Amino acid sequence: MNVKEIRELVRLLAGTDVTELNLETEGLKITIKKGYPPQAVSYIPTPTPSPVPVPANAPAPAPVPAPPVEVTPTVEERVLGPNQVYIVAPMVGTFYRAPSPEAEPYVRVGDIVEPGQVLCIIEAMKLMNEIESEWRGRITEILVENAQPVEYGQPLFVLEKM
Repeated sequence: MNVKEIRELVRLLAGTDVTELNLETEGLKITIKKGYPPQAVSYIPTPTPSPVPVPANAPAPAPVPAPPVEVTPTVEERVLGPNQVYIVAPMVGTFYRAPSPEAEPYVRVGDIVEPGQVLCIIEAMKLMNEIESEWRGRITEILVENAQPVEYGQPLFVLEKM
């Protein structure tokens, strides 16, 4: 499980009544608690070797450094370029790039959009809500996969204003 998957779990739990989640996979144990003061996250390997007796006069073994963990900045931590803005989800729901599974997507990376042009659909409570562009510009990134859940205020697209 990588950092992106853990962040996705936290984001999905944010909109629910679940207050605690315990997840154990091969060599990894994760506990996510909602409504508690923040605590340091630690990875606890599940299979632990049995302790090896060490003679009292033996020098302490040198600690083994942990391998570096590469953390990529989240969408919210990224710095946008000049004239770039996020187009964000105005509601919680399911993101769809096209009006139907067999239809072409509303927009692709590189497309130029106009104010009022439909960019995607967010399904909320069985209602299909068209999300329109507020600006004229070029779509430089699509940040959400088709049919994925989105949260209120979550960036969906990066648009370079023209």
